[in-house]
Amino acid sequence: MRKVYLLALGLSLLAFTSCQKEDSLVPAQYNEQGNVDNVARTAAIALTEGFETGTKTSYASATVTLASGSWTMADALIGTSTSDRKSGLASARLVNTGSLTMNFNLLNGASSVSIQSAKFGTDANSSYELWSSTNSGSTWTKVGNTVTVSGTTLVTTNFTLNITGNVRFQVRKVSGGAARLNIDNIQVTDNPGTTSTTPTRDNNMALGNPSGATNLVANENNFLMDKQMYTLSYNRSRGIPNWVSWHLSPAWKGSAPRSTSFTTDNTLPTGWYRVTTSDYTNSGFDRGHMCPSEDRDFSSTENQITFTMTNVVPQAPINNQQTWRLLEEYCRTLMNAGNELYIVCGGRGNGGTGSNGGTTNWIATNKVAVPASVWKVIVVLPTGSNDASRVTTSTRVIAVNVPNTQSVSPTNWGQYRVSVDALESLLGYDFLANVPTTVQSVIEAAVDNGPTQ
Repeated sequence: MRKVYLLALGLSLLAFTSCQKEDSLVPAQYNEQGNVDNVARTAAIALTEGFETGTKTSYASATVTLASGSWTMADALIGTSTSDRKSGLASARLVNTGSLTMNFNLLNGASSVSIQSAKFGTDANSSYELWSSTNSGSTWTKVGNTVTVSGTTLVTTNFTLNITGNVRFQVRKVSGGAARLNIDNIQVTDNPGTTSTTPTRDNNMALGNPSGATNLVANENNFLMDKQMYTLSYNRSRGIPNWVSWHLSPAWKGSAPRSTSFTTDNTLPTGWYRVTTSDYTNSGFDRGHMCPSEDRDFSSTENQITFTMTNVVPQAPINNQQTWRLLEEYCRTLMNAGNELYIVCGGRGNGGTGSNGGTTNWIATNKVAVPASVWKVIVVLPTGSNDASRVTTSTRVIAVNVPNTQSVSPTNWGQYRVSVDALESLLGYDFLANVPTTVQSVIEAAVDNGPTQ
C-alpha cells in the first residue's frame, strides 16, 4: 500500500482573519510567480497548530502526531507546566537549537504564517526563525528576519509570503542556549490561488518523492541529488539512479545544440565509485538518458547537465533509440499542445539484452547494473499554477514498463502501458504522494488508453 505523506487531520478551512502584525517579512522568490491573470478563490486558514493534541515529555528528537499532522520535534517537548506560556493547556517548549518541523505538505501554498512566542518562566531572551521548503523538506529557505523573544507574554508575529503549490514549514530556535522558548498557535493562511497560462519552471518533485530519498551520505542506495534541471535518487550499489524526476514545460526549452560528451558526476560523496562514459564502451548497451537531452535545451550549460552519468542507465539500443525515444517525443508533443508535464522514470531489476546478445546483469566489472525494464510515470496538466492541487480524477496519467531488450516493439510504446498502482507494487515506491489520496486512488488504478502520437 502507498505511504500517506499528506495528513489533513483536524484541519478546517475558515475565512481568513488577519493576525496582529509585529513584523512584515517577505522571503525570496519562489516557483510559479510569473504573470498572473485572475484570483481564483478567497484565502483560507490551511493549518492551525496549538499543541493541544499529542504528548512529548522529553527534549530528545522524535516524531509526534499532532492535530495538524506529523511533526518532528528536536530539542523540544510539549510543555504543560505553569511556567510554560500558552493560550490553552499546552505549547511547544524549545531549548538549545530546538526545532519544530512539519513532515507533510500543504498543497495550496501560503500567503502568511503567524506564530505566538514568549520566554519560558524567568529564562533569558532567545530568538527563532521561520523556514520554508517547497520540495518536501529536501532544502529549506529562511523566511524574513530572525525574531527576538524578550517577554513572558505570548506575542504574535505575522510573516507575509507569496508561495504557491506545495509547502511545509520549520521553526528553529537560533539563540539563547539553555534559555527555553515557548511557541504556540502556528497558523498558516494559504495562497488565494492564481491562474496563469504563462509556462514556468516548477519544482521537479512537486508531486512527491517516490522513495523518500534523502541527501544523507549513509542513505547510499536512496541518495537524493538535486541537479536543478532534474532531481534523482542515486543507488551506490547499482551505479545508476533509482529514479529521475523532472518538470517539462516550454520554459525549459530552447535551441541549444545537443552536447556530445558524457561526464562523470564528481558531486557524489567521497569514496563512492563514479561511473565513467567508458564503463559503457563495447557493453552492447546505450548510455540511456533518464531526463532527456531535448527536454533541457534552453542553454548549452543546462543541456550538458543531462549528460551527467548519474542521469544514465544501460539501455538496449532498440529500446533507447526507438521505443523510448518515441515516448519522449510524444511527451513534448503534449507540451506543445499547451500542457505541462511531471515525469519520473527509472530502471527495475537486473537482466537486459543488448546488441551483444544474451542476458546481461552487470557491466563495468559489476559496477553498473543493467535493468530488466525501464519504467516511466507521466502526469499531464494544462499549463497553470498550484499544480499538485490541480490534479483531479480526470487528469491523464501515463505509466509504462518497457522490457530492456532488443526485441521490444520499436514503434508501439503504448502496448507497455500499466497502472501506477502496478508500478508501485513492483517497485515499492509511492508516486504522486503530494496529490490528495482520494484523487490518487482513482488515477493510479487506471491504465491509460489515450493516443500515443
